[in-house]
Amino acid sequence: MNATQLTHHDLDGYGASTVVGRFRDVRRVVHIPRYSDVGPVVETELKRLERTKAPELLILTDLGLEEVAVTFIRRFAQMNLKREAERRHRLVVLDHHASSIDQLRAQKLEPQDDPERPALKRFDAGDPDTVVLIDTERCATRMAYEQRALYAPEAGEGDADLASLVAAVDALDLWRKDRPEFLGGLALDEAFWDNVSTLIPVGHPWHDRFLSGLLLALAALLREGLSPAEIEARLGAVRLRLVDDLMAGDPDDDAALTTRMRVARALARSEELFRPLSDGTLLSFGLDSGAFQRISDLIMEAGRARRVVNVQRVGTLSFRSNNETALDGARKFRGGGHRDAAGGRLQSGAAFSLADALAQVEPVLNPPAPDPDASPFAALRALKG
Repeated sequence: MNATQLTHHDLDGYGASTVVGRFRDVRRVVHIPRYSDVGPVVETELKRLERTKAPELLILTDLGLEEVAVTFIRRFAQMNLKREAERRHRLVVLDHHASSIDQLRAQKLEPQDDPERPALKRFDAGDPDTVVLIDTERCATRMAYEQRALYAPEAGEGDADLASLVAAVDALDLWRKDRPEFLGGLALDEAFWDNVSTLIPVGHPWHDRFLSGLLLALAALLREGLSPAEIEARLGAVRLRLVDDLMAGDPDDDAALTTRMRVARALARSEELFRPLSDGTLLSFGLDSGAFQRISDLIMEAGRARRVVNVQRVGTLSFRSNNETALDGARKFRGGGHRDAAGGRLQSGAAFSLADALAQVEPVLNPPAPDPDASPFAALRALKG
């Protein structure tokens, strides 16, 4: 059964995806930064699962169930009950926000206390293959670890490094300063935010592999008793080791370069990070500005495109070109700059995915030719004919 995980774009969300990934193979992980973006993502997933013949597993962690997410849970359960028993999907929702309980209640889903732990609430959506748990005393990472039988029935206990990660993230996310793991959680959080988008961007196949490897490697140092300062001092060596593993066997790799320079060479060849527009421009989404500068230069140098544009979630666009067309593109988005380096802003003011960015940029950058039959003068021409 293929598995997909939707999770938050923060330390707890990545901790949860790291835990799930240790106990079962997950085909795709979607990290969602803003709760306002959950709606379009789950709507897309519901439409996909309605068309999918084979049963699949969908895991939601740390998303903070707003109204649109609860509506999705209800619609999923209704859809699933209409499928043949052998083709039914499975939905596992693990969350720890108190507001989620209020939103579920607002849609007539009442909490049921777990007999062993009253803080753990269960919700019945009417479908035995839809499991919804809210635990305000556990972070999502710890819930993913303790409730692993829900998505990986044969899972074992995990190892000491994973347990160290779970303890540190749980202490930080619940802001339990009284726990000895709290400072370690802070160290993990700083390392996470310094590396989540600057080296290997979301959307590349290496992204989750790198971040999970980083978190587990640092959790191992915590388990060995290293202080936050000592962990910070070793962070560069940990990154280097992970990049060495990722780049192993790449004939174009140059170990004399920095980690970002080395990875940029691989990213510039990536098909997953870029979508071609109708005019040949390559579009990416959510790349760190420094990474985009390096990668776009390598793309144009290799002849893959003569213009590249990156769209950020907040709606800003960065154009790069080697034929003096960056400024032309930016001007269509109320922007300006240099002929080969310019910027603008989306008309809507935001984007939530690569597909969303593509849908917003293409018609503005390359508007379709006017249909002569749609002109009010077309009827007159026909009469004259």
